[in-house]
Amino acid sequence: MLRLRRYALLALPLAVACSDDGTPVASATISTTAADTTAGPTTDTAGPTTDTPTTGTPTTDNGSESATGTSAATTDGTTDGTTVGPQTTTTDATTTTTDGTTTTGNVSASETTDSTTSTTGNPACPEDQIVCDGNTAQVCDGQGGFKSEEECPVACVPGIGCTECVPGDTQCVGNDVQKCSEGGAWEAFETCDGLQGLACDPNAGACLGACAGLGLSYIGCDYYPTVLQQHDSYISGPTNEYAVAVANTSDQAAQVTVTRGANQITQVMVAPMSVQLIVLPWVTQLAQGQGPSVLVTDGAYRLRSTRPVTVYQYNPLKATTTNDASLLLPVNTWTGNYLVAAWPTWTFVQNLNYPGFYAVVANQDNTKVTLTPSATGKVVQAGGGVAADGSGVVTLNADDVLQVMSGPGGDLTGTIISADKPVQVFGGQECTNVPLNVTACDHLEESMFPIETLAKEYVVVPPVQVPNDQLDKAQIVRVIASEPNTTLTFNPDQPVNKVLVNAGDFVEIPTTTAKFVVTADKKILVSQYMVGQDGGYGTSDPAMLLAVNPLQWRKNYLFHAQPSWTANYVDVLAPKNASVTVDGVAVANWQAVGATNYQVAHIKLNNNGTGNHTVVGDVGVGIGVYGVQSYGSYWYPGGLDLDVLPQ
Repeated sequence: MLRLRRYALLALPLAVACSDDGTPVASATISTTAADTTAGPTTDTAGPTTDTPTTGTPTTDNGSESATGTSAATTDGTTDGTTVGPQTTTTDATTTTTDGTTTTGNVSASETTDSTTSTTGNPACPEDQIVCDGNTAQVCDGQGGFKSEEECPVACVPGIGCTECVPGDTQCVGNDVQKCSEGGAWEAFETCDGLQGLACDPNAGACLGACAGLGLSYIGCDYYPTVLQQHDSYISGPTNEYAVAVANTSDQAAQVTVTRGANQITQVMVAPMSVQLIVLPWVTQLAQGQGPSVLVTDGAYRLRSTRPVTVYQYNPLKATTTNDASLLLPVNTWTGNYLVAAWPTWTFVQNLNYPGFYAVVANQDNTKVTLTPSATGKVVQAGGGVAADGSGVVTLNADDVLQVMSGPGGDLTGTIISADKPVQVFGGQECTNVPLNVTACDHLEESMFPIETLAKEYVVVPPVQVPNDQLDKAQIVRVIASEPNTTLTFNPDQPVNKVLVNAGDFVEIPTTTAKFVVTADKKILVSQYMVGQDGGYGTSDPAMLLAVNPLQWRKNYLFHAQPSWTANYVDVLAPKNASVTVDGVAVANWQAVGATNYQVAHIKLNNNGTGNHTVVGDVGVGIGVYGVQSYGSYWYPGGLDLDVLPQ
């Protein structure tokens, strides 16, 4: 406060501001002595003085005579009639020289601190604003000083003052983690889930355990198995079971708990590096009928493990006809942005339509989901908050499922799902021909990858036929745009449209056994569909796969292929010259993918074991897993990373 006391010598009060370094400076001088304009302290006896009058030009203002001029002090405390430093302010005032001579008129008053050169300070800190000096909270008085000061015992936050915590810090309260907000208050951050083997460590202020800090991949500890639309005749009986396969990827036993809403359904132990099949009851509100669209409260199961696992769902597990399977994505990889791949409504006979569908699953209360239909997705069976044109904004709570059904002639492919909290999205079809004129119908489903994980390049290859697996099985391929004005390139070329005008538009490559690489100038989603058994390409009916882009390929996989099926295969995609093993055996018999740098190998899996298999590469590789039987099949990605990729 020494600076404030120095200004108290002025004849009238001063408005005070703070300079860049916090030093108060005068913003307007009303009446001052010449000594106040010198550099440093001065006295009347500091060196010889000369009584030099102030000079100026007489002016007349409303009949009053006054002198307009300047005055300044030399460094020895005298006035010599010269101006020192910039002139910043003039006012009608009386100036007194060191020898007592006064001059009345407009006087230039330079704002000074401790030098002869004037500076202009920043505006005064607004009155009652709180600033921090280290851990000291100061309340501004609006004049460059402070009304009060308080030493904070914990932390000081500008604009707030003393707070109970340092923003960004965390602490444990029982098994809950609290995080200090930007406002300096403790807020709930996350609960350490004991069913995932997590506990809050007071020293770290964080959840610790085998399931803490998992990377972005298909391996996780928290999943939501979800029953999806199925042909009514195949959701009952001992061979038509909805089931999940849990593969333990760790070297310790995993305790797996399945709940639905507040109810525990089952709890099992899964041995290290082994698989456990868990049969779960059908959720008939989601599986039965052919519509309408519906919102089912607590419609999804929740599966949690104390060790990292991979989870696949079979819909159903052993049916001899209509079935498919999905690779489930753990909750820590979910986002709020998805692009749907589905299939058109298939009309079996007049007035009997089997719909395509997508399903949205929430794991947090008050999740707002916005639906933006594609050009083909505007024919919808209304219900559950969804309009007949496919649009809607629907609020889901934890474990709720919104399942949207297409109407006659509709195709939900390309619909964009946006949510304000992370969700899981599935796409598929109840029971359909692929293509629509080739029998027989089969269930399709796949878990959609978040748009953030999509890329601009994909390697697309067909599966093999059964029983003659030296031949390729035909498929239909769709390439879907995530953004407007997407341009496609194929290598080797495919005879389809290359420009997708709108987000959600897609091109379809009809029945083909071609192997190719598709690239785009914007992110795309690629879906593949097996052709039905009567199409002339061997055993198995339709199944659905999402292609995995090479940026999400991995060097190692643990995956499951149900050994009860007639034949199971893994297709391995890799760069040329890659070294890869499947179940410890080196992969040979590679086939080139056109003239690209990629190759593929089809490996028949041994059905004599548990169904668990491994793939290991010296570089990242992609895998697709499928099984077939007469008029039945499943197909899913064996695994992938789910890193967020740039646009």
